[in-house]
Amino acid sequence: MRSRIAAATHRRAYEIKIAVSEAIGGENSDTMDAPARTTSLLRFNLFRSESLARLTLLFVIALVILYGVVYPNFSVLTGSLQQGGAWSFGNYTAAFAQRSVIEAMWTSICVSLLTVMLCALVGVPLAFLFERYDFPARRVFGALAALPLVLPPLVGTIAFIFLCGESGILARLVQRLFQLQSAPWKLRGWTALLLFHTYTMYPFFYVLTGAGLRRIDAGLQEAARSIGASSRVVLWRVVLPQLTPSLIAAALLTFMTSMASFSAPLLFGGVRVLTLEIYNARQRGDTAAALTETVILAFVSLCALLFFQKYEGTRRFAAAAMKGATKRRAQITNGAARSFAIIAGIVFSILLVLPVAVLALVSFAEDGTWTIETLPPAYTIANYARIFTDEASRAVFINSVLMAGIASGAALVWSFCVAEFVTARGNRFVRRAVSLLVLVPWALPGTVVAVAIAEAYGRPNPLTGSFVLVGTFWILPVIYFLRFMPLVVRAVQASVEQLDTSLEEAAKVSGARFWQRFWRVRLPLVGPGAMAGALLAFVIALGEYVASVLVFVPRNRPVSIAIAAELRNFNLGTAAAYGVVLIVVISISMIVAARLERSTNY
Repeated sequence: MRSRIAAATHRRAYEIKIAVSEAIGGENSDTMDAPARTTSLLRFNLFRSESLARLTLLFVIALVILYGVVYPNFSVLTGSLQQGGAWSFGNYTAAFAQRSVIEAMWTSICVSLLTVMLCALVGVPLAFLFERYDFPARRVFGALAALPLVLPPLVGTIAFIFLCGESGILARLVQRLFQLQSAPWKLRGWTALLLFHTYTMYPFFYVLTGAGLRRIDAGLQEAARSIGASSRVVLWRVVLPQLTPSLIAAALLTFMTSMASFSAPLLFGGVRVLTLEIYNARQRGDTAAALTETVILAFVSLCALLFFQKYEGTRRFAAAAMKGATKRRAQITNGAARSFAIIAGIVFSILLVLPVAVLALVSFAEDGTWTIETLPPAYTIANYARIFTDEASRAVFINSVLMAGIASGAALVWSFCVAEFVTARGNRFVRRAVSLLVLVPWALPGTVVAVAIAEAYGRPNPLTGSFVLVGTFWILPVIYFLRFMPLVVRAVQASVEQLDTSLEEAAKVSGARFWQRFWRVRLPLVGPGAMAGALLAFVIALGEYVASVLVFVPRNRPVSIAIAAELRNFNLGTAAAYGVVLIVVISISMIVAARLERSTNY
């Protein structure tokens, strides 16, 4: 009996070998020698491993897009189209019938457009100055020009109030100097908001334009001058067209950030924007109005994203220009010009450093003592001691670091999945659709993302069943992940696209499987750039406020909520101390990210 079973088993194994051989296009086992059979089986196993890896990637990508992008936004849209349990456009009719909603919508758009113009007027000339000319202390001034990037929106708003507010140091100084009866100005309305937006967002134009100038082929400009073109013609016909991708990217980033602005309009006052309208609607329990205004804000933001996508093709021209040598910086030899450049750099640096310096000064002020004085009358280190010794104060930093770490770590893993799928060969329409869907959370303001997640997972639903995400610790890490994972995806995708494909092809020919090629070839080369993107997402999530204020719970209370609470309780010193510690952590993380990014260029 056993001999018959063994014979049947051997026959079945023989049939499987023949089937495998035929499947991979080889000869059957009767005519193949042992090395050929081994090679064929290895190829079949490699093909099976590749297919399994692709299916796993596709499953993970589809799962995250469904749960994080499609379903939450679909829930918001369907919720805004329901009134009294029936499908209706009544919510939109009611919204557009309110003057406040119309005013908020147009104010948001106009403020964002003006912010883009003002930031371009400041950032682009600075980029040309520091990239095209050389003068003493140029590197120091150039580094300080990017200082506002380390300021979280809420912390930057508070610093501006301490410095320029009607009760701030600068206003009180001018009032006492000229013996005025009241503050000479009020930090309120459009002027205050545009001033703050310009200060905090012009680095987008400065950094991206500077990077674009470093990639421009100087030979094209020399060729234009050789045929008699003036400097103005060279600028408009040669330089600016090559800078178009950088300028469009900076304009989009500035527009999106301005549309999502929440802290400054909330604390300055005098301006009605959509983010505040959504927040106020949720605070008074008007869910229908909040969902409708969320859809309106999302529509405007997505239109801006599509506008950017339209101009993405211009990058080809810029990429072609990268093949030549870049233009060397010109020395400023004129004495008067050099003096003017140095003085202007010093003045500009002082203006940039002042808000941070004032924040650091106020962080040592005793809580409740600074009222009508120009400067805080009493100083102490108790604010910092409380932060590092008090359990509740430490908890908010632990929460922020933990949630930002979870979100950025998950975004890093997810980004490798997306980059592998998008850069691989396959259906072009599917790959482009995935790229666009991944960018959707980045194009949406934090208010929209928070409302979408709260609406989708605030009650039992078809995707999570009876599990309700709202009210748990995990809601903020999920929102942070969705908001900032497009930044990591972009960083990883850019590094993967610069990777020499012949390295992975050689590993594949040698019989390395998908995971072996990833760990031994791709990860060591792409890792530094990917970590830089993850650190960028980490530092932004650390100071996140606009989404946190809508859905946080006591268990996951972040540092931004603690700062706002201390400010409401008039504990200005403690609020400033929180901000200073946050700035230090963000600065260290950005330095590490910059070094990691530079390491990918060698």
